[in-house]
Amino acid sequence: MGKVYPAAYKAMDALDSLTQTSLIDKWHRELIRIRASHINGCAYCVHSHSTDALKLNIDFHKINLVAVWREAPNVFNEEEQLILEMTEQVTLIHQHGLSDELYNKAISLWGEEKTAHTLMLMITINAWNRIGVGLNMHPDYKINK
Repeated sequence: MGKVYPAAYKAMDALDSLTQTSLIDKWHRELIRIRASHINGCAYCVHSHSTDALKLNIDFHKINLVAVWREAPNVFNEEEQLILEMTEQVTLIHQHGLSDELYNKAISLWGEEKTAHTLMLMITINAWNRIGVGLNMHPDYKINK
């Protein structure tokens, strides 16, 4: 896609770069990316962002439990649970979208600016997931036997 429609790819890359300078903690950025990628079935992005989380010294077991976070409430703090629930509602927008209750909770906890940054990151990873899944991208990973 980058070769055929470079302006669009450059715009996506610019949006992604902007989210890197946001008010969101680096682990929380990867948490959003991992969860949205799970939901969207983007193996390429799950692998990439799980690897990035490991580089931040996030415990492998915590990363591994992101997909089942509701069943592991002792592993994720209140802010992480809010992030995960928001990510699910934004990613699964066809169900009902982001609830007023959750949006107001985010505003209360983070304020409007950080909430806006968080939502923009959620929107961005969902767009990248559509590129990854739509173009049948796979992780660059081989199991050595």
